[in-house]
Amino acid sequence: MSRSSEAAAMKRKRPNMDSPTEGLVDAERIVLDVVRSKKNLGVWVAEVKKEANLAPTIVDKSLTSLVKKKLIKQVVNIQNKGRKHYMAVEFEPSEDLTGGAWYSEGKLDKEFITVLRDTCLKVIEMMKVATAEGIHDFLKKRKVVECTSQQVAEILNSMVLDNAIIEVKSTGLGEYHSIAVGSVCYRSASGVALGTGPKTIGQMASIPCGACPRISLCTPNGIVSPQTCVYYTKWLNFEF
Repeated sequence: MSRSSEAAAMKRKRPNMDSPTEGLVDAERIVLDVVRSKKNLGVWVAEVKKEANLAPTIVDKSLTSLVKKKLIKQVVNIQNKGRKHYMAVEFEPSEDLTGGAWYSEGKLDKEFITVLRDTCLKVIEMMKVATAEGIHDFLKKRKVVECTSQQVAEILNSMVLDNAIIEVKSTGLGEYHSIAVGSVCYRSASGVALGTGPKTIGQMASIPCGACPRISLCTPNGIVSPQTCVYYTKWLNFEF
C-alpha cells in the first residue's frame, strides 16, 4: 500500500457524539468491523490483516488503538495460546476459546476443581444422601463455593468415575424420604467395596425387601406384610 493510500486509510471522519466509535479513523472502523463480525469466537490477528486488506502496520496500529479505546479486547485461545486473538468488548469468549467453566485465564483451574470436589464430598457425607440440585442449593445458600449447577453435576460425575462417591436412585423411603422416587442421588463411597468401575445401586438393593425370600408372599394386609416385618421396621428406624 502506498503512503497516499495509508494516509487515506487513516483519514478521520466527522465525529458523531452519539456513537461509541466517535473519532475513529477509516482503518480503525474497518478493523473493528472485522473483529465484530466474528462475535464470540474472536479473530486471530493474521486473519484480521487478511480480511481488512490493509497494510500490516496499519492493522497493528488500529488494533492497539481500539484496545486502548476499549472497543476490542485481547482474549486467550487455549488451542493457540501463542496467537494474539481479539474480540469486540460486547462479546464474551465462547467455550471453544476459553475451555469452559473449568478454565481461568486460559489455564485449567486445578485449585477450584479440588475445592469443589472436596466440598461436594463433605456435603454428601453430612447429608448422607443428596441430589446434584440439593448440593448446589446448599452451596449457593451458604455461599461456600461459587459455582453453577452444571459444574456440580460434572464434578459429581467425575467423582463417580473415580469411585469417590456412588450414584444411587431414591426409593422414597428412609434416608430417601425427602427425595422423589427414582431420582438420581449420591452417597459417599466410604466403607463400600468397589471394583474398578463405577458402581450403581438399584432401587431395591438398599432395603431388606430386595433380599427377602418371602417377598412373593408379602402383601399389605397379609401374614407377611411391611407392617409386621421386623427387618423392614428396623430399616425404617421407627415403629408402626
